[in-house]
Amino acid sequence: MSQKVIIIGSGFGALGAAARLAARGYDVEIFEKLDKIGGRAYVFEKNGFKFDGGPTVITAPFMFDDIFALAGRRREDYVDFVQLDPFYRIFNHEGRSFDYNDDPDFISSEIAKWNPADVAGYHRFMSTTKAIFEKGFVQLADKPFLTIGDMMRVAPDLIKLQSHKSVYQYASSFVENDFLRRVFSFHPLLIGGNPFDSSSIYAMIHYLEREWGIHYAKGGTGALVAAMARLIEELGGQFHLNAEVEEILVNGRTATGIRLADGTIHKADHVISNADVAWTYLNMIPAKARGLRNSDTRYKKLTKYSMSLFVIYFGTKKRYTDTNLAHHNIILSERYKGLLSDIFQKKVLSEDFSLYLHMPTLTDPSIAPAGHEGFYVLSPVPHLGADIDWTKTAVPYRNAIMQFLEDNYLPDLQANIVAETHIDPLHFQGRLNSYMGSAFSVQPVLTQSAWFRPHNRSEDFDNLYFVGAGTHPGAGLPGVLSSSKIAEDLIVSSSPLPANYRRPQQELVKG
Repeated sequence: MSQKVIIIGSGFGALGAAARLAARGYDVEIFEKLDKIGGRAYVFEKNGFKFDGGPTVITAPFMFDDIFALAGRRREDYVDFVQLDPFYRIFNHEGRSFDYNDDPDFISSEIAKWNPADVAGYHRFMSTTKAIFEKGFVQLADKPFLTIGDMMRVAPDLIKLQSHKSVYQYASSFVENDFLRRVFSFHPLLIGGNPFDSSSIYAMIHYLEREWGIHYAKGGTGALVAAMARLIEELGGQFHLNAEVEEILVNGRTATGIRLADGTIHKADHVISNADVAWTYLNMIPAKARGLRNSDTRYKKLTKYSMSLFVIYFGTKKRYTDTNLAHHNIILSERYKGLLSDIFQKKVLSEDFSLYLHMPTLTDPSIAPAGHEGFYVLSPVPHLGADIDWTKTAVPYRNAIMQFLEDNYLPDLQANIVAETHIDPLHFQGRLNSYMGSAFSVQPVLTQSAWFRPHNRSEDFDNLYFVGAGTHPGAGLPGVLSSSKIAEDLIVSSSPLPANYRRPQQELVKG
């Protein structure tokens, strides 16, 4: 008899777990609150434009290839990946740019434009990130940290790799130029962290990018979501849309299923939550069933959450191909540490901002009407722990950002906009069920990493599992896909295998 796995939510962590388990013969059903799948990768469509709501930077594409291969398929038969060059174009506050890719000679020439003395330091920096990558990603990212013993076994390696240092401190020990320090330390922001307090272990992102490149899914990230959904359905998995889960049903240490907002009950042998971990415990599990380690105190008072985001999706009736912009653009404020302190510590909305400007139509014009350009611009902002009334603040903040872009990067922008929408921290809380309106769930600091992070298997329920940004190893596509592999491994090893269990295709090939 097949074992039933219910998955709450449909972000990439959920899709990865669903595909893996369906490929192994489990009966998988996904329940999604919204009218489309994808979670943070929801696709907004307006006036002929397709706007990717969430992740747009695809690293470690082999992780998607592995999921398709597990089912005996080829990822490229479902969705095309295009490698980008440059990976990013990074601007200082004066509009001077730095291009970053996987060519060491090219990067050296870019660094030399800012400070020739930092070329050697950068290469030393990169040589050390390989060891961090080998330990932090290859050895630990897809392994669960369920006991303190799991943490103690790796503690000596973490100490040796100077994981107590912040990413900014670590980069600064190799690079002198202030702008270059920013260039080589901004990566934690892509997973919800502050470069000034995120562990230096996240410097491995540099190595990961150099090793496999930055990719774009043809048709947008939504095309990758659709490809994974097609695979899951081919394997017998089912999706339920507009199906909000109100409660995870429990009996002692066992999760028995879910109850939807309409009262419908669905039973399961295993439950996986791709919903925000804090939201899951505080809103889906009865208070009397929550253990001490997952009490209200932990999630309401002791846990630090990532920043939120203000994102404007917009399309123009003219192309901007003659500007000095790339597919991925990072526009840094004159302030760096001060701005990040405002966002993460002081929790105030600054008048200045640093921006990520996404311009996918440079690579793929098909996601906009002919002759049009599609964008989104993202500004990190404090989560809802800040005293900011977004019902009043959103429009003025939008106006300031768009005026800045018009004045500095996109001439006559606002006169050419023909499609626009925006999201703010209230969207993350109300629509995506993210506690505090955090955009990346639990903040990636050392004291909230590995064993200290919410575990991939609940401490309170033996068959409740977590995937996604809030659990180990963390946010970002490699992180959430790693969590899906952990969930698969834990479920497979936790109980008798289903009658129709299938060995992975890779094992079959090996004989």
